[in-house]
Amino acid sequence: MRGRTPPLADRLAALRETVDVAGDRLELPEVDRARTLLAKAGAREALGDATVVALAGATGSGKSTLFNALSGAEVSTPGVRRPTTGVAHATVWGADENTDRLLDWLQVPRRHRHAPERALDGLVLLDLPDHDSVRQEHRLEVDRLVQLVDVLVWVLDPEKYADAAVHERYLVPLAGHAGVLLVVLNQVDRLDAAAARACLTDLRALLDREGLAGTPLLAVSARTGAGVGELRAELARRVSARRAATDRLTADVRGTAAALAAHCAAPDGRAGGGRAEHGQLTDALAQAAGVPAVVSAVERSVRRSGTATTGWPVVRWTRKLRADPLERLHLGRGDGDTVGARTSLPSAGAVQRAGVTRAVRAAREAAGAGLPQVWRDELRRTVEVSEDQLADRLDRAVGGTDLGSPRTPLWQRAVGGLQWLLTLVALAGALWLLALVALGFVQLDDVVPLPRVEGIPLPTLLLVGGLLAGVLLALVVRPLVALRARRRARRVEQRLYAAVEAVAQEEVLGPMAEVREDHDRFCAAVARAGR
Repeated sequence: MRGRTPPLADRLAALRETVDVAGDRLELPEVDRARTLLAKAGAREALGDATVVALAGATGSGKSTLFNALSGAEVSTPGVRRPTTGVAHATVWGADENTDRLLDWLQVPRRHRHAPERALDGLVLLDLPDHDSVRQEHRLEVDRLVQLVDVLVWVLDPEKYADAAVHERYLVPLAGHAGVLLVVLNQVDRLDAAAARACLTDLRALLDREGLAGTPLLAVSARTGAGVGELRAELARRVSARRAATDRLTADVRGTAAALAAHCAAPDGRAGGGRAEHGQLTDALAQAAGVPAVVSAVERSVRRSGTATTGWPVVRWTRKLRADPLERLHLGRGDGDTVGARTSLPSAGAVQRAGVTRAVRAAREAAGAGLPQVWRDELRRTVEVSEDQLADRLDRAVGGTDLGSPRTPLWQRAVGGLQWLLTLVALAGALWLLALVALGFVQLDDVVPLPRVEGIPLPTLLLVGGLLAGVLLALVVRPLVALRARRRARRVEQRLYAAVEAVAQEEVLGPMAEVREDHDRFCAAVARAGR
């Protein structure tokens, strides 16, 4: 079931949306044509519903003679061998007050008022300069008015009816305007009946091959008046319908939409998701941002902190001789003090920058797959990201990422407390032994009894046992500390990749998606305008 044909207003609205989406980004002659057409439509709508019919033809085709025959007076001077019509002439039927404004808009200075004639009331008939004139200004005037009038009557003669100049330059491009076009074979009085029929048959076949099968073909003789009545009747039918201006604008809009559609992707040419390219872009940006270095620093920092908490208290002070890996990079540890701050991460090297360039290019090609060249060019202009700007955004994203809480887990505190207890036990044993040495020096060691456990002096057992237990405890919990450090590093890596992906989305993927969406809006509007 065929859909309802949209009215002209809807087509113009769709064409206006097309122009709005194109903006100043798409430098296309078709977009300029659309803007001109919208201006024409707005002006034409304000000038009433008169029907503007133009007679166009070559020098010697009898165009001006036919114009005079229709006008009932010699308004335009005929010329056989050389052009005599330098500017357009107009004959007006009726006394509509908008007619003069309409002719002013058309820039037609020479005007003739025809006596009232009910069948043709509202007709504005123009005699255009010859399209093959030796004067360039005449040819330019024809080209200008051909774009503005409502109905075109092409006047051909038996000698030059197949002239490539008129067919290739005017008739073939108007194939989509068959409904607002008439072709007249003039001067048939110069042919006998058989020759006239053969000429009309050949011309009809030629028009059909050019896509003008729906264009009426009339045979007339302006000199004898033969066929002029049929032409007047055809013009009267179009005038009475009061649709010529609308039909012409509709044909213009459809033709412009067809030209714009060449800059739309084919229905089966849409780009895929591009997820692989997006992942490559995120990985490349993460490498350039120093994410692996940050993840490594987090793991080493957590391991350092955990080892210091659960290790032997006597040697903990030695770790202060080395700076915390995160502090060395000016990275926060989850306290929120470094959000948006700059880090001390090294700048990306040539390899990382090249990787980013390749990844951006791959993502752009994935987004532009199936798009016409003008939209791929727009993608290239949109995604021209400054290396310095991108590096700054990545650095701030990394610096503002939550690297986790610096609080020590409860189990590590418990192990640390146990280490202190074992250290105190060893210290007690050491002090006891020192006391025994002092008593032996003053020969009082026999006064104080020495407890033993399985024959081992208790002070020695406390000293050696405390030290060995502390070392053994540190060795036992070290894998647990490393496991926590790795888990913390994985969580931080996920957060950093999310931050980098947000930068990629804002700086690269988002703008590319907007171009793709603009293309889809553009093409949807073109389709509505040309439906």
